[in-house]
Amino acid sequence: MAEQQPQPNPERKSLDDRAKMTELERIRHSCAHVLATAILRLWPDAQFAYGPPVETGFYYDLECSHRISPEDFEQIEAEMKKEIKANHSFEKLTVTRDQAIADAQSGRLGGLAERPGNASKFKLDLLKQIPEGEAISYYRNGDFIDLCAGPHVMRTGNIGAFKLTTVAAAYYKGDEKGPQLQRIYGTAFKNKTALEEYFKMLEEAKRRDHRKIGTEMGLFAIDTEFVGPGMPLWLPKGTVLVEELEKLAKETEFAAGYVRVKTPHLAREKMYKTSGHLPYYAESMFPPMELAGEGKADPELERKIKAAEDKLRDMTAQVNAIESKEQTVGGTEEDDEALGEDLYREGELREELAQLTAARNAPERYYLKAMNCPHHHRIFAAQPKSYRDLPLRLAEYGTCYRYEQSGELFGLMRVRSLNMNDAHIYCTEEQFADEFKAVNEMYLKYFKIFGLEKYQMRFSTHSKEGLGKKYVNEPELWLKTEDMVRKVLNDSGINYVEVANEAAFYGPKIDVQVWSAIGREFTIATNQVDFAVPAKFGLTYRDKDNTQKTPLCIHRAPLGTHERFIGFLIEHYAGNFPLWLAPDQVRVITLNDDAALIDYAKPIVNELRANMVRVDADYSATPFKAKIADAEQSRVHTMLVIGGRDMEAGAVSVRLHHGGPQGAKPKAEVVADILASIKERRA
Repeated sequence: MAEQQPQPNPERKSLDDRAKMTELERIRHSCAHVLATAILRLWPDAQFAYGPPVETGFYYDLECSHRISPEDFEQIEAEMKKEIKANHSFEKLTVTRDQAIADAQSGRLGGLAERPGNASKFKLDLLKQIPEGEAISYYRNGDFIDLCAGPHVMRTGNIGAFKLTTVAAAYYKGDEKGPQLQRIYGTAFKNKTALEEYFKMLEEAKRRDHRKIGTEMGLFAIDTEFVGPGMPLWLPKGTVLVEELEKLAKETEFAAGYVRVKTPHLAREKMYKTSGHLPYYAESMFPPMELAGEGKADPELERKIKAAEDKLRDMTAQVNAIESKEQTVGGTEEDDEALGEDLYREGELREELAQLTAARNAPERYYLKAMNCPHHHRIFAAQPKSYRDLPLRLAEYGTCYRYEQSGELFGLMRVRSLNMNDAHIYCTEEQFADEFKAVNEMYLKYFKIFGLEKYQMRFSTHSKEGLGKKYVNEPELWLKTEDMVRKVLNDSGINYVEVANEAAFYGPKIDVQVWSAIGREFTIATNQVDFAVPAKFGLTYRDKDNTQKTPLCIHRAPLGTHERFIGFLIEHYAGNFPLWLAPDQVRVITLNDDAALIDYAKPIVNELRANMVRVDADYSATPFKAKIADAEQSRVHTMLVIGGRDMEAGAVSVRLHHGGPQGAKPKAEVVADILASIKERRA
């Protein structure tokens, strides 16, 4: 039996990736080693897999006879503090492969000392992941030695402030067939102040959780019993947010020269096979629907069926002629041989015709669309194009469906039904720079509207190793289009980082990272270059020299999906939306139910409503303070309070949610300011 090859480790970073570790990542990576040291002092039989730094801290996966729980954290942290206080140096040791294997077999590697009978099994497996010719190194801090390529801080004392956070179960290398390990999470920062600020941010994030606020405000519901998980229902107030964002996008895109299209929610299997999404993207798509009797229009198949029918008819006539001859005048030996051959051939033709007919009558497979781009490609192909028609910018708020795993669903952030702020720009190479730059400028405009001051664009490129596997096998086009994107980003002064081996399968892409008001990072949008799929659909335009050429395609979605972007905005604003976006924009509140006050208030309500302002009124006899409390709890943005003095002065008293009283102002001035604020989409 052949030796089973080790499964690749998804957490293993390349040496180049490790060299780019930030100072904070080095602190966290070092803290993971200190965590392992502390656990071994408490439970010496522990077996360690790997412990990388991650976005919010670090973790270490281990197998241990003791089931570690949060109640153990205080004891573990005490041991970690001892190791930090000891100020041991992180010493790098380069060893041979044979030495590393021997140390793992003795239990020394990933341990404090040799452990006879307790070989470091995960380290033995991880050694197999290190390519031949690549140096094998350890890092030692005190008695602990770990298989590691680094880097680390100089000494354990350089680790600032840390805290263990959670414990979870995790499969080794993420493989469900592998052993289940304990995963201990923690975080570390340069100092105690930064650590405290981080946990304050987490507490504030809990308060701003979009699921909590969404329920309080009545924005959306997820009905898992009747509708299904991951498919939000937008309630009236949430629909306001959806429609305001769509209105913003439509106005912005109209001004930028986009044209709007609408496409169906599903398409034939052929669409996604042509685009290349099948079979590679099948796991993220809902299973197909099979529809019988669709009468597939396939001219080539019909031609083959007719040819087989004609051949079968001729062969049957030939067989009948020989059989008739034998019955009337008797056949020769040659006739018998011919009849046998013809009967055999007739059987083959019948089988061939049966297979062709079965193919024609087979159920047609339809898929719910997981992306809009193939539909837009077919719209491009629907009419002949010339260079004069380019750039062509097709925009759609199209609903897509993705079969996210149930364990990955999370409120509005990870759903199965999503509305994409999608568009595809078809352009020539000469037009590419201006078009790509214009898309990035649209992002910056949106950032300003929503008050997003911190952002970063992640420019994802391909890897040579992935060509023909993870990426379209067009090495020259990859380098060319990546250089084009890089040049636009540099010329525009865009804040970006370049990340290898994370491109889309058909071209380089940009993921847009933004930070909310409390410093939480989100990926909200994407911008992709496609040099491959238009050719698969045969998309061409007639150029100036009268030749047919394939356009480049830019996929862009500055507002991402309604679901994810609204989830982000709920947390960014903590539900306190700016006036133009607020579900409850204005409430007119009379001091009491006096008829004169009500008569004064009604024209104000009517004028605002005539201008499409979302306004309601409270003319009840409810105590004034209770009216204000109700408006505040409902997060009404602007309250117009009317009492006797306001009426006499032709004014209203303005109160803002979370802004308090703003004083009395002439009613015409207040109405004009409300309308201007909404029109200008003031923050």
